[in-house]
Amino acid sequence: MQQPKLTIIVPCYNEEAVLPRSSAVLGDILTAMIRNQQIRADSQVLFVDDGSTDRTWELIQAFEKRTSLFSGLKFSRNFGHQNALMAGMQVAGHYSDAVITIDADLQDDPDLIPAMVADFKTGSQIVLGVRNDRSSDSTFKRWTAETFYGLMRRIGVQLVPDHADFRLLSRTAVTALMRYQETNLFLRGIIPQLGLKTSKLYYQRQPRFAGESKYPLKKMVTFALDGITSFSIAPIKAIMSLGLVVIAVSGLMLIYAAVRFVTGNVISGWTSLMMSLWFLGGIQLLGLSIIGEYIGKIFAEVKHRPRYIIETDDYSASQQPVLVAKQQRQ
Repeated sequence: MQQPKLTIIVPCYNEEAVLPRSSAVLGDILTAMIRNQQIRADSQVLFVDDGSTDRTWELIQAFEKRTSLFSGLKFSRNFGHQNALMAGMQVAGHYSDAVITIDADLQDDPDLIPAMVADFKTGSQIVLGVRNDRSSDSTFKRWTAETFYGLMRRIGVQLVPDHADFRLLSRTAVTALMRYQETNLFLRGIIPQLGLKTSKLYYQRQPRFAGESKYPLKKMVTFALDGITSFSIAPIKAIMSLGLVVIAVSGLMLIYAAVRFVTGNVISGWTSLMMSLWFLGGIQLLGLSIIGEYIGKIFAEVKHRPRYIIETDDYSASQQPVLVAKQQRQ
C-alpha cells in the first residue's frame, strides 16, 4: 500500500487548557510518522470547535498559522461531541485515506496512532482503541460502566466493552458511516454494524491532565439512555412485562382481600388503597415517559434538521492547493 493520507480528528469544546499540550503531542507524532514515511506529508490534525465559549478557536487559528500540520473546523454553536466527530469525518473523508478520532484531553493513548495506521495498511478497515483496564477511574465510574455494557449486551446491542471514540476508520468505513442519517447519534453502536474488517489495539487510559471532563454524571446518563433507546425497544417490552407483574400482584391481592372478607376480618382499607393508587400511578408515568422518549426521537428524526452547521471550514480550504497540484501533474 502507498503512503496513506491521515487526518486526526479532535473534537473540542472549551478545551483552552489542554489544546497547547494536545497540539504539541499530536504534532510530534504526525511529524515522526511523516519522517518515517508511514503517512503522506500532507496529513493533518483537524480540530473541530464545537461552539466553544473560551479561547479554543483562537488557539486553533494560531496553530494553523504556525504550521500546515493543523487545521480547524468551527461550528456555529454547540451541537455535541458525536456531531463534532461526524462533521470532522464527513469533511476529512473526502480527502483522506484514513481518519483517526481522539479526544482533546489525550486520556486515550496517542502513541497508539502509528500502530493503528500499521493495522490499516495490513487490511483493517476499522481499528478500535480499547482500554485494557479502568484503574484510572473512580469506583463509581467503573461500576456504572460495567453496568452499562452489561445492560446493553443483555438487550442485544453489540458494543465493544471499554471502547469509546478512539478509533481509525478507512475511507470505505467513513463512506459507509455517512449513510447513517439519524439525528440521535450513538457512534459506539453504529460502528460495529458496519460489518467491515475490524481489529483492536489495547492501551491504558490516563487521567485528564488539565481542564474539566465534558461528560459529568448527567451527560453520562443521557448518553447511556440515548444508546439504549437508539438501538433497542427492550424498554418498551419491559413495560409490558412490568404490567403483567402488576396484574399478577393484583390477582394475589384480590385473593387476599376475598379471604379476609370471608373470615370477617375486615379492616379499613384506606392505606392499602392509597398505596395501590400511588404504585399504579408511578408505573403508568414510568411507562408513558419511556414511550415518550421514543416518540421524542421520532419527532426529532422526521424534522430532518441538519445535525450541525459549519461556520468556518479551514480544512477544506487547505486541501484546494493540493488538489490543484494533483490535477496539474495529471
